[in-house]
Formats: sequence, structure tokens, C-alpha cells
Amino acid sequence: MAALRYAGLDDTDSEDELPPGWEQRTTKDGWVYYANHTEEKTQWEHPKTGKRKRIAGDLPYGWEQETDENGQMFFVDHINKRTTYLDPRLAFTVDDNPTKPTTRQRYDSSTTAMEILQGRDFSGKVVVVTGANSGIGFETAKTFALHGAHVILACRNMTRANEAVSRILGEWHKAKVEAMTLDLALLHSVQHFAQAFKAKNVSLHVLVCNAAVFALPWSLTKDGLETTFQVNHLGHFYLVQLLQDVLCRSAPARVVVVSSESHRFTDINDSSGKLDFSRLSPSKNDYWAMLAYNRSKLCNILFSSELHRRLSPRGVTSNAVHPGNMMYSSLHRGWWVYTLLFTLARPFTKSMQLEAWAAG
Repeated sequence: MAALRYAGLDDTDSEDELPPGWEQRTTKDGWVYYANHTEEKTQWEHPKTGKRKRIAGDLPYGWEQETDENGQMFFVDHINKRTTYLDPRLAFTVDDNPTKPTTRQRYDSSTTAMEILQGRDFSGKVVVVTGANSGIGFETAKTFALHGAHVILACRNMTRANEAVSRILGEWHKAKVEAMTLDLALLHSVQHFAQAFKAKNVSLHVLVCNAAVFALPWSLTKDGLETTFQVNHLGHFYLVQLLQDVLCRSAPARVVVVSSESHRFTDINDSSGKLDFSRLSPSKNDYWAMLAYNRSKLCNILFSSELHRRLSPRGVTSNAVHPGNMMYSSLHRGWWVYTLLFTLARPFTKSMQLEAWAAG
């Protein structure tokens, strides 16, 4: 403090206020420098803050920059008929090396899952991701695994699931990742998965309900329900119910339901405003693939909201996420028309890593 007091740096009211004997000047190209008249020297850094600054913007209206016979710049205010060596723009300077903000916007269009989890250690955490052999599910599973979590890929096709496991291990051989069978189109398979998972006697910290189908022709599952409704919603609903006790014992825990903005473009009520169950699992004559998908995503939203209301007091949160303008993924495989549209749209859409940030 004695040194600061001797230099006059503690006598100012503002951090940017110059100590006695110092003057702020500007160069012709707009950089700010500081003149120390006591020691007759100049420097680029502010003598108190150590920051460099530059001028922001043009001269105010009516002002003109000129140079005197000694080559020093001065400024003429033609409106008020006065001259000064002080640049009028000095009140509007910006830092040349601004400090990095301590917080950042988490949800922007360029954020990837790897960036979201950067610096996070998920060692000891158990994560289940449905439909994790490709697309968003794979990127989500990989990102958690590369950050230390024990990740279970819950998939219908075990061949593709094991290939996905190998791909993750290829990036980090120490990753804790495995595949388990889960067919959301069979409620018996959901029940079997839950029993097999519980038999492991491990916790469950994150459950990502990601698996989905899109643009399928009308069909019924072996349980007698319309396929899109059962795979996208009811199978996940049943899975969460069966694993609810494990989630609560593992608190703090989280359920992430991958929904879609398309949930806005439908309803599940009849003309009188009452819930119409026939719309959830429609007959062939009342079926339209796009509406079926939208309604399943609306069910995701409603389910996630109610789940959060019921379980958050017990330490289990639930979030429904829209991953963004993701158009290109395996979802389009149901019909060649959608495959064509998705292919044309691919240059304007986000990558799977960008989509996976929502679940991360």
C-alpha cells in the first residue's frame, strides 16, 4: 500500500482514473496510450489497471482531427468553435484485452455436448441412454463415457449397439461402456431391461430417453398399440416407472426426455377440450405419420413436466429438451420422401455433436 500511495494510485475515486502526472492520449489510428509527465515516458497500458484500450466509433458530428506543426494531433470542434488536444472519443473506449466473462450462454446454436461437459468428471456416475447406437443417442453416450461415466447403451439392435460400444472404446480404451437389449416396441422387453439393470445393483444418475421413430407407416406393436406412440412415449413412460425407485435412491438424479418443437403442432383433445385417447393410438383410417410423431412428442413434454413435479422433492429432476433444427438422422428411414427432404436439408442443419448438447 505504501508503494501505491507513493505513486498516487490509491488517491483516485475510479479504477480508470489516472494518477497525478499522467495524461491519456490517442494515436492517429485510434489506439490509446498514456504519458507520464513526471518521468517523461509513455506506455500502452493503463498505469492503474494494466489494460490496453482503443477508441470506439467515429468522431462526433462537427469534430475534425488535425495535426499541428510539431506533428501532434489536435481536435477542432467547429460547432462550438474550440480546439483541444484531448480526443472527444476517449469517453467511449473499449478494452483491447477484455477479461473473459465468468459465465457464458449455455444454450446457443454452436455449443456441442463435449463443450457442455468440458472439465466435468462423471466418474462413479451411471448413465443410461436409449437408442444410443446412432445419432444423438450415440453422441450423448460417447460424451458421457469420455468424461468418466459408466454408460449403458439401451438398444433394440444389439449388433449395432456393440459396434457403437467398440467405436467409443476406440476413442478411449478405458471408457466404461456396455450395451443392453431394450426394445421399446415390446413392453415385455422394457420390463426385462429394468430387471436386468436392477440385477447389476448399481445406481442410476442420468436416464436419457432418446430413442424414437419417425414417419412410419401405420402398424401395431405386439402389445396392440400404434407403433410411433409406443416407441416414442409409452415405452419410455413404462421404463421410467420401473426404474423410479433406483433413480430416487441415486439422487441427485436426472431424467432427460428428448422431445421436439413439433409438439406444438398438434393436440390430444377432442372438440370439447377433453382428452381423446383414440388420438394417442389411432386406427389405420385416422393415422397420419407426422401427426402421430407430433402427438408422441407432446406426450413427452407432458410426461416430463409431471414427472418433475412428482419426483423433484425426492432429488430427481426431469427435463424435456428440443435438440434444435436437427433434420438429418436415421429418423427419416421410414419413407423415401423424408429421406430425400432430409438429404436436401442436411447442409443447413446441425451435426449430431451439436444436437447432443441438450442431453449433456
